[in-house]
Amino acid sequence: MTVHGELEIVPTATKAEAARALRDFTDAYNKADKAYDPALAAGRVTGALGAINQAGLKARRTQSPGGNPGHRPLELHDSRFLIPKKAGWPRWFAVDADSNRDTDGGDGSADSRWLLVFVRGGADQLWEASHLLTLRPDELPAFALDGEGHAQAVAPGDPSLAVPPEELSADYAAYLQNRGKPAVFAPGRDTTLWLASRTRASKRVGRSMQYLDQELNTGAYAPVGLATKDGGAFVFFASRHFEKQTAARGVPLLDLNADVRALMTGTPKTTLMKERVSSQAALVPKKGAGTVRLESRVQGLVAATGS
Repeated sequence: MTVHGELEIVPTATKAEAARALRDFTDAYNKADKAYDPALAAGRVTGALGAINQAGLKARRTQSPGGNPGHRPLELHDSRFLIPKKAGWPRWFAVDADSNRDTDGGDGSADSRWLLVFVRGGADQLWEASHLLTLRPDELPAFALDGEGHAQAVAPGDPSLAVPPEELSADYAAYLQNRGKPAVFAPGRDTTLWLASRTRASKRVGRSMQYLDQELNTGAYAPVGLATKDGGAFVFFASRHFEKQTAARGVPLLDLNADVRALMTGTPKTTLMKERVSSQAALVPKKGAGTVRLESRVQGLVAATGS
């Protein structure tokens, strides 16, 4: 019997398929990193990770056309596959893996775990990684599993959560734009401390700073979430952020580094606009049980404009 996946609730992938997707991603990631060639990874990344990865490789290739002289192959092992069941497309799953990129300097064991999300839009499409974030092992939540060991996907509009996954990106953008209001996010590095750093940057003599934060939640950027044992959810979502720096006459612009220049259009005389894409993992409690806590965030410069 052939199951097309449009109506049947089935695992989004077998463990073997998920393991193959992880290997294919790692191979493409390493080839692209060694050559500093975005095209070599383009078919294996999408969404927030795709935007960050492709822009980063483009910038580094501009600076080092011959490739990466310090390339060290990425290795992922001790992988745990969090595969939910769902009907229809797109399908997705998450991976919790150990990497060789960070060690505690003692016994060689990793002090953080890599979390990746893989998405696939149809049976004729490749699995692509849309998020890559890191967490310490003690920061990982206890995921809810069914009797067969499958993770449980959270519906985008789940009303039982403090914030439905489909609203997280817009709420985060609004929180940053309105300097902490509404207070749906817990204090931390990527909320109150980030806002404080913006306030400090805005007080530079001879320069003004403006910020624009936007939701990013459709297509490959759509949020995905896994249920946790306590009734909450662990949600991956994306957002877009603009930073405009304007300098007075005779005052130099700051932060005009090689990465910025590699992605820049225009000539930066008195104004520099940076565009970044951000990937977040949030622990969302059930309604009435507290505020949303951002557990990890990775952002990358994707474009810059000078004038």
